[in-house]
Amino acid sequence: MRKSVIQFVVGLFCAVPLLVSAKAPELVDLRVFPADINLKTARDRQSVVVQAVYADGVTRDVTAQSSISFADKGLVKFENATVHPLADGATEMKIKFSGRALTIPVKVESAKNEPAMSFKLDVMPVFMKAGCNSGGCHGASRGKDGFRLSLFGYDPDGDYARLTTENIARRINLAIPEESLLLEKSIGRVQHTGGELFKADSELYQTVLRWLKEGAQKDAGQVPKVVSVDLYPKELVLEGTGATHRMTVRAKYSDGTDRDVTSLAVFMSNNDVAAAISKEGVVTAGARGEAFLMARFETHTVGAQALVIPKGLKFTFPETTENNYIDKLIHAKLKKLRIAPSELADDATFLRRAYLDLIGQLPSPQEVRSFQADISTGKRERVIDELLNRPEFADIWVMKWSELLQIRVADQVLRFSNKSVRQYHDWLGDQIRENVPVNKMAGALLTATGPSFQNPAANFYKVETDTLKLTENVAQVFMGMRIQCAQCHNHPFDRWTMDDYYSFAAFFAQIGRKNGEDPRETIVFNRGGGGVRHPVGNKDMPPKFLGGDVPEIKGGQDRREVLANWMISPENPYFARNFVNIVWAHFLGKGIIDPVDDVRVSNPASNPELLDELAKQFVASNFDFKKLVRDICNSRAYQLSVKSNETNAGDDRNFAKANIRRIRAEVLLDITGQVTETQEKFPGLPQGSRAVEIPDGRISTYFLTTFGRATRETPCSCEVKMEPNLSQALHLLNGDTVNNKIQRGAIVRNLLKQGKTPDQVIEELYLRCLSRPPTAEELTKLKAFIQDEKTTETVLNDIFWSLLNSKEFVFNH
Repeated sequence: MRKSVIQFVVGLFCAVPLLVSAKAPELVDLRVFPADINLKTARDRQSVVVQAVYADGVTRDVTAQSSISFADKGLVKFENATVHPLADGATEMKIKFSGRALTIPVKVESAKNEPAMSFKLDVMPVFMKAGCNSGGCHGASRGKDGFRLSLFGYDPDGDYARLTTENIARRINLAIPEESLLLEKSIGRVQHTGGELFKADSELYQTVLRWLKEGAQKDAGQVPKVVSVDLYPKELVLEGTGATHRMTVRAKYSDGTDRDVTSLAVFMSNNDVAAAISKEGVVTAGARGEAFLMARFETHTVGAQALVIPKGLKFTFPETTENNYIDKLIHAKLKKLRIAPSELADDATFLRRAYLDLIGQLPSPQEVRSFQADISTGKRERVIDELLNRPEFADIWVMKWSELLQIRVADQVLRFSNKSVRQYHDWLGDQIRENVPVNKMAGALLTATGPSFQNPAANFYKVETDTLKLTENVAQVFMGMRIQCAQCHNHPFDRWTMDDYYSFAAFFAQIGRKNGEDPRETIVFNRGGGGVRHPVGNKDMPPKFLGGDVPEIKGGQDRREVLANWMISPENPYFARNFVNIVWAHFLGKGIIDPVDDVRVSNPASNPELLDELAKQFVASNFDFKKLVRDICNSRAYQLSVKSNETNAGDDRNFAKANIRRIRAEVLLDITGQVTETQEKFPGLPQGSRAVEIPDGRISTYFLTTFGRATRETPCSCEVKMEPNLSQALHLLNGDTVNNKIQRGAIVRNLLKQGKTPDQVIEELYLRCLSRPPTAEELTKLKAFIQDEKTTETVLNDIFWSLLNSKEFVFNH
């Protein structure tokens, strides 16, 4: 009987037809990259890319088809899409294509000057480009074949020493530079494990050879540092397999100069199937999809977005309502991808989704009936507002913050006791219930001082006492960055260096902790002294903002206050973006950057314009959390159906349809108790408390553990397990949770005692579990199982059990 009922409870999906149009695209914009040209010294140059943008969003590289000229032909020459200096002066570059024209300024200085080769500026980039200092080659911790370079060039002084003084005369030959082992292995003339890296006539070979001929000199004095790198164009929309587009990379230095480093940058694509990029920086379109193109030079990694669509695809975006700025920005991306959004979810689906996401509960049968009977406009907005003001809304977000802040009783009870856990948890609840601006709450945590019993926010510094781990946690929780690998070497796929890591850690080097009168209490204070030393060179690192400046810290000023003022200010581009991304992921099932706490250049936002605007609106609202939630939930994007159409069936990045999400462990246990009218008893909490209210990360049950409750040992989002697995299915089918709750709650028995007919009981069970009545077909088939009045209750309990085991109950859709 039960097996038959289970097989019956399934979902149906449908498709939406593709709309077509034959309108030919028109040229709407002409762009040139970079927007200015600055040449300094005879060796300088600048590659140029001209991009045409059409009305359908498609972009084309039209450099070769453009007419390019200069106002003063005596200052520069133009060959192979590259500008070279001839004489000092200023002029203009004129670009014409298909009736449109552009001009950009060109400046030339020291055109006759041939500067000496620099080890840091010229030779180190060769090691990066050729892969010599990668982890699989000489950048490995023990090097390769007896020779070691710093991984991705984090220690250029050490690299110079190892190259020139280690095994003297083995690697470089200043008498006959061409016979230097460094060069002979690179071109494959001598056996090399890494094979041939470049040709003898290549720019890379000639750079190293010239440095050797000049005596392999070490850089004297301060060498300009790279302060930023740009990859152009920032966005490509390529039409048809095989379409190509050139890229150009320019670095800017601390002395105000810039340099075309396209030939020295390392290019990567996160999706070669959609768009591959050659080592020369030429993008080639493949299958339909999107890719993020990256260029790494020195310690900087930058990226650009590439979209690939089929050649000649006819598409017209459907007339679709846009509820707010969120929908406008999502639709702008979908139009470029030729994807149509799904239809809106029906009222019952929306109501269930909103209740689960906003308060972690299901609507009652009466609430479902009332909502569906309401024919007035704006009813969805009203439900969202009502749920935002219910106390259960705060409970959901206290739980999520508790995971980020790792609230749990520590192994050593006196270090982090039950009392500390409860006070910390309650403090978070007060902040969220009072809708304290998120930046103020974050600032209170970062600057917390005093006794932890009097100021529960000070528990932030009790959870983790190791300075470096605390540094990593702050970066991950408040900015979404995993900077751990920069502790040992420069980040391979982001901009963070060892200098950045230890300078950021310096903000936390002067935190003092001592016991209060109660041994369970900790007093947090500013010691006013102490620092963090860099493992390379053993120098004391001054505090420096991640991606920002070195601040001025006066006298005994608490470094954490300086950090907090920057962290929560609009000047910090990471804090607001990180928080809105976390909230977005909760409601849409996937972050705009995903995972939400792995923010890096090589893990780009699927819709950067949307992420930026969400952050902008959040800052403008004075970090109003409820307004942010209201904006997201009122968007059409949040209210879409999970049913795909012909255009968006394969898309999982652009929010063209709703995601089917397994309900998280605590909420699933709570709603199982809700629909069966049974209660749980958790340690330290009164009977009937919900699982989302458990303050201690160590408290769990077999059900919660099986369904992936976070242990809160790290701030990583991966601690919450949302993936369905066989153990979960078996526990629902055979475990004691569902069966016991059905028997204890006696819902079916009580409904029958009230005089409800089997039809009415089935409808009640559907409304309780799925927030919708059964369809006529479902009701007819289920009624067929009821053949004997004596077994009516048993059959109805089996139906109840099957509903609780159905995908429609376990998943939020």
